[in-house]
Amino acid sequence: MAKRMTRLQKLKQQPASARSRQRPDQWSESFADYLQRECHLAENTVAAYRRDLQRFEQWRGNRPIERLKISQLSDYVGWLADQGLAPSSVARHLVTLKMFFKFLQLEGVLRDNLAELLGSQKLWQRVPEVLSPSQVQRFLDAPRPIEKYFLRDRALLEMLYATGCRASELSNLRLEDLHLEQGHCKCTGKGNKQRMAHLGDSAVSAVQEYLKGQRPDLLPASSHFVPWLFLSRSGRRLRREAIWVLVKKYALIAGIPPGISPHTLRHSFATHLLAGGADLRHVQEMLGHASIATTQIYTHVDQSRLKKVHNQFHPRA
Repeated sequence: MAKRMTRLQKLKQQPASARSRQRPDQWSESFADYLQRECHLAENTVAAYRRDLQRFEQWRGNRPIERLKISQLSDYVGWLADQGLAPSSVARHLVTLKMFFKFLQLEGVLRDNLAELLGSQKLWQRVPEVLSPSQVQRFLDAPRPIEKYFLRDRALLEMLYATGCRASELSNLRLEDLHLEQGHCKCTGKGNKQRMAHLGDSAVSAVQEYLKGQRPDLLPASSHFVPWLFLSRSGRRLRREAIWVLVKKYALIAGIPPGISPHTLRHSFATHLLAGGADLRHVQEMLGHASIATTQIYTHVDQSRLKKVHNQFHPRA
């Protein structure tokens, strides 16, 4: 904490115009430190803010931050859309910009936070892509013995759909977090919040087969204990980027439309629960959402499905 304050105190001694023209990497590091130490955001969230800030700096160029007008910031939103970003990505960039301007305001670089005047994207209008139960079944059946690590991959895919966990949550899952006899695991989500995720018989069986039949072969030759559940071919923790690649691979094998990601399984998990009659509050707890408003998007997903059914079968539709 003291190190960050010392760096910013030196910057404050300079004129405001000079401070606003500090190299982007200087502000990025200070901003990231602020997000971690004072806002207590997760590492992956901070990394996303950094990437968004780099895009903003690309758009800003040499223009001093304190001279930007609200009309120019509105142009930035349009510029993001022109980059082909999805509405949800544009919305996250706006959150990053508002947080960054708030940070600069706290540090005396800006007098006002003009970014707060920017409107928010209506995320509920963007219905997340969801797989049908039959598509999920083809996807989970995709890992076959012909694949070298099919037991690990099958257990991973079963876990993604059974728990609704994020890729990062499964990547960080430890052996000690598993309680297979009870049929659940302890996962750590955003903000280091922990929750119990239920597995189901299929996921439990797949994980047991992986633990007995393949994980020992993935362990490094040394006797050093490896705590992670899912291992790479080198015996290290299977990173979330690798999980994304595996999901893409087996979606292609299963004939699933392109664009699927680990989050698609999370969306499908929630939507199928609600379609089956699960209470919205229970789904919120399973997903680890802090606000039920975040979970409510899946009611729109189910309503869109019901609308299609109505239009197809109702005689007066």
